[in-house]
Amino acid sequence: MRQKEAYKNLSDSQLIELLRESDSLAFSEIFDRYKTFLFSFTYRRLGDIEQSKDIINDIFADLWEKRLRIKIPGALEAFLVVVAKNRVTDLYRQKLVSEKHLDILRSRLNSYESTQTDHLVRHRNLAALIEVEIKALPVKMRIVFELSRKDAMSRKQISEYLGLPENTVRTNLSRALKILRGKLG
Repeated sequence: MRQKEAYKNLSDSQLIELLRESDSLAFSEIFDRYKTFLFSFTYRRLGDIEQSKDIINDIFADLWEKRLRIKIPGALEAFLVVVAKNRVTDLYRQKLVSEKHLDILRSRLNSYESTQTDHLVRHRNLAALIEVEIKALPVKMRIVFELSRKDAMSRKQISEYLGLPENTVRTNLSRALKILRGKLG
């Protein structure tokens, strides 16, 4: 087994051959030679330190895992640059897909909020119209209706509260509902 210092004098092709033999010191030398260069390359394209570090770590992890079958045509540096460039491109693609999904989600959310707002406006308009029509009812009929619908009082409770016969309360409620249905459709 060679000393770590001896690996610094080896060529890239010699290091690759030793890497194929699972020589961890050869791998360590390749890492030391190219990590800073590859980091600089990826950082200039991404502008993100952590993503750049992740890409570099992934590149070297793959290099180690595939060391027995890896084919490196030409210079090691050029090979590593192509791999880094492909990783950066993949990351951009993932970001684009994520942005598209977020845009679709935002669009649907805005549409939903718009629909909800529209329903709320319609509800308020209808409630205002109902209030106007309730106020247009004859006084006794309006009081009976409001006690029944707004205060949730039973006919018997309204009868006792207003001192009216229960049949009169029922008739007033029935007429009020008939008038409101006619006006509101």
